[in-house]
Amino acid sequence: MNFHIMTLFPEMVTECLSSSIIGRAKEKGLISLNAVNIRDYSNDTKHHKVDDYTYGGGAGMLMQAQPIYDCYIDIKNKISAANGKAPRVIYVTPQGKVFNQSIVTELAQEENLVFLCGHYEGVDERVLEEIVTDYISIGDYVLTGGELPAMVMIDAISRFVPGVLNNNESAMTDSFHNNLLEYPQYSRPEEWMGKKVPPILLSGDHKKVDEWRLEQSIIRTKERRPDLYEAWLAENPPVEKKKKRRKKEVSEDNGGEK
Repeated sequence: MNFHIMTLFPEMVTECLSSSIIGRAKEKGLISLNAVNIRDYSNDTKHHKVDDYTYGGGAGMLMQAQPIYDCYIDIKNKISAANGKAPRVIYVTPQGKVFNQSIVTELAQEENLVFLCGHYEGVDERVLEEIVTDYISIGDYVLTGGELPAMVMIDAISRFVPGVLNNNESAMTDSFHNNLLEYPQYSRPEEWMGKKVPPILLSGDHKKVDEWRLEQSIIRTKERRPDLYEAWLAENPPVEKKKKRRKKEVSEDNGGEK
């Protein structure tokens, strides 16, 4: 997986993503991070200016179209020379659809992803229309720039790249997998501050442990994220509802005969 980040602060991205799991994945060649400075493509050779006042007035400056477009074309040409396919370009903005696990798994299928990190009052609309394929937000709030959201997405997506996680099952049991939050987990000692590890986890009965974990995930999701619980319930109706649905399907197959 190759991540290309168009930014005004490349060192912010490279330094933050050079440690822990993502840093090790980079060292192993499982992922690559290409942070490209948009200022390098400015026509202003003296000051490398990439922003200007907005037409129509208003506070703040706007990132110009030309440096961003030239930066993207350079990245695109290098990618196309390698595999002939234009990359998906993600503009991180609070106006986009909210980032979630289904988007993570979708983007993890790509070989190359390009992130455009905005600053100031945003980016000239014309270049967005020209190059952006996905508008994505990490939440309903505003940050000073797009680097932090881009790094959040890169971290989440990287976890689905084969080999990045030592335990390949980890990503499959995380919160939001199948619309359920992760079950509670425990480590040594067996008792801490009067709180004991649930006995079922010490039983060695893997089937019962799995059943307990699923039950706890359902309970936790219902309490903390009722929206996710409803989505899970729609895909996993109770046994009685399944029987009624099956009975209805059989009746319809028989032309309505009971």
